[in-house]
Amino acid sequence: MRPFTFINVASSVDGKISNEKRIQLRISCEEDLRRVDELRAKSDAIMVGIGTVLSDNPKLTVKSEELRKRRLAEGRDENPIRVVVDSKCRIPLDAKVLDKSAKTIVAVSNLADLEKVEALRKMGVDVFVAGNNKVDLKALVEYLYNLGVKILMVEGGATLNWAMLKEGLVDEIYIYYGNMIVGGKDSPTVVDGTSFDPPINLELIGVEKLGFGVLTRWRILR
Repeated sequence: MRPFTFINVASSVDGKISNEKRIQLRISCEEDLRRVDELRAKSDAIMVGIGTVLSDNPKLTVKSEELRKRRLAEGRDENPIRVVVDSKCRIPLDAKVLDKSAKTIVAVSNLADLEKVEALRKMGVDVFVAGNNKVDLKALVEYLYNLGVKILMVEGGATLNWAMLKEGLVDEIYIYYGNMIVGGKDSPTVVDGTSFDPPINLELIGVEKLGFGVLTRWRILR
């Protein structure tokens, strides 16, 4: 068993989520940022790859006080569980995602440095170990499901998006296309990695103009 899982990503019109330097770009408009906050509030867990943590240092919490109060009223924690996929355990010990504002799980492989793993556990971080060279994502999502995670939000980056799709662990994708073109043959796209053969087919289940861009919602066809 696994959670219902969706990817949420903001992209330029040409499919880029950053530039060659992989620095954080402001692609989303204010309306889209509020939508993302609502998606976080509805989710049981938020998953990112270590690349996102190293480049953006996100906190991955619900920003709206009203939405946090709603979660509490529903008998849930203020914020969803934060999950970092980090095969070699490269996460900095001062990363914002490791603060005390939400439960955090760092998923590592057997390549992870044992001293770093122990340091994280002393900080109160739940370290999940599965996989030899890379994190076993199927084992991870099963673990999350058994913890009570029924809705999992994946916020990238491109490598994690690719890995989750490759393993058949994604149900839907939200892509917000901002009003810009980034360019760059080495700029990360919505999904990196090797190409899928055959391509993964999607069904468009929603499209709307949002701010200065367009929000699309897709269902993965099995």
